[in-house]
Amino acid sequence: MHLNIPRTKSIQLMNVFQYLSSAFPDAVKDLIDTNRQAPYGVTIEIKPLRAQRTRPQENYYRKHCAEFARFCGMTPDEMHEEMLCQCYGSTEHATKFGLRRRPAKRSGSASRGDYSELIETLCRIAAEVGYYVPPSEEGRA
Repeated sequence: MHLNIPRTKSIQLMNVFQYLSSAFPDAVKDLIDTNRQAPYGVTIEIKPLRAQRTRPQENYYRKHCAEFARFCGMTPDEMHEEMLCQCYGSTEHATKFGLRRRPAKRSGSASRGDYSELIETLCRIAAEVGYYVPPSEEGRA
């Protein structure tokens, strides 16, 4: 949901900034800067908060994806693209350089669950070609 608050609604705009400043005192400087850079008003986006992937999840995936890539004769980036395609599906696109396969979903804003699915895909695909990915430390706790 997007809320557009134009400068013409100065009282509502002032109320929003006052509330946000009192609720989030650490963000006051950013709020002031945003207000100064908004000659026409502001847009506020409201959406459900999602649990993002954890740092340990990302470290585990990146480490073992890179090791598996070396095992397969690929770069870590190539292996990551392959894992995204295997996990989330892919589409083919015609380019001037021929057909290119692209993952249907990227990992940049993946939730914890989505990232867990990506890790499980890495472990499964690695096992299918005879490469062992050890269980995560978090999984043993």
